[in-house]
Amino acid sequence: AATQLELFEAAINDGAAAIICDNAGADASIEAVQKAYDAGIPTFLIDREINQSGLAVAQIVADNAQGAAAIAEVWVEAMNYEGKYAELLGLESDTNCQVRSNAFHRVLDQTDMKMVAQQSANWDQTEAYEKTEAILQSNPEITGIICGNDTMACGAVQACLDAGRNDIKIIGLDGSDEANAYIKSGDMVGTALQQIALITEMAVEQADAYLNGTAPEEEKQLVPCVAITADN
Repeated sequence: AATQLELFEAAINDGAAAIICDNAGADASIEAVQKAYDAGIPTFLIDREINQSGLAVAQIVADNAQGAAAIAEVWVEAMNYEGKYAELLGLESDTNCQVRSNAFHRVLDQTDMKMVAQQSANWDQTEAYEKTEAILQSNPEITGIICGNDTMACGAVQACLDAGRNDIKIIGLDGSDEANAYIKSGDMVGTALQQIALITEMAVEQADAYLNGTAPEEEKQLVPCVAITADN
């Protein structure tokens, strides 16, 4: 967030026409966007919302709730709608963490499946590996792990493989190359691809349109995710 603020201040001092930013946090980024707003420079946010409306011209983000629910539906089918599982949460202060977890549970809570462990691994692969190791030791009966992002999912996959537990079904969210490799090898059930290439293109197009007199119809815009499995 501190680096982001410095970059915003430099852009303002340079007289930038517009700022496009994959921001550092829902709360931590408000100050920087406010400075650009006060300087009359339009900001277009991608990938993550901020917890304030009216400062950015556009907030273009992946529909995390839709994506998490879509891959959760694939996962419960892979789990045959039964069994015990664990959840690895992201950074709990991050908006995306709660949105994704809530969407997972809107699907899972309609089944007879039981969550026996839930821990934060702060979006981090090493931390996810270590948390998964501990969960497997204390809850060897689990047959699945849901993860708030692919980085944690990849840590969980590797911990399961190293423990000889290739029976555990794991999902993540983001659509990373590493996750896709695990999906192809059969070590991971799936992920939900955030269409970040499309989102960034939209930001550039909308910034250009705005500078030419046309503002986007909505500040907050959701772009659907795509469920990625071995089939596609």
